[in-house]
Amino acid sequence: MTESASDDPANDLDPAEPTQESAELDGRRYPSTIGGAFYLVVLAVVAIAIGVVASGNWRTGVRWFGSALVFAAVVRAVLPAKDAGMLAVRRRWWDCVLLAGTGAALIFLAASIPDQPL
Repeated sequence: MTESASDDPANDLDPAEPTQESAELDGRRYPSTIGGAFYLVVLAVVAIAIGVVASGNWRTGVRWFGSALVFAAVVRAVLPAKDAGMLAVRRRWWDCVLLAGTGAALIFLAASIPDQPL
């Protein structure tokens, strides 16, 4: 025997009505982990750094950018995986190596490139 579509309990759910869980999640506008808050801080510093670079002081902007990445590496190293939020992309050691290495390289390059006449 086959069941008709009207006897199927899955058809009782109206897809237009949000479930209780999705309604609660839609209302939240803040990070769910401390790592998410730190991620927003790093993102804000990077945005400011890009603005500084665009305004003409590229060395300072690149230093801020690199410092934000090094800060993100330290936060990723300290926080457990469940609290790291958006900072946790790969394994902890790999995230830390990539963030710290890229940040250190940017800081080094900003310090070592000689001034050029315009």
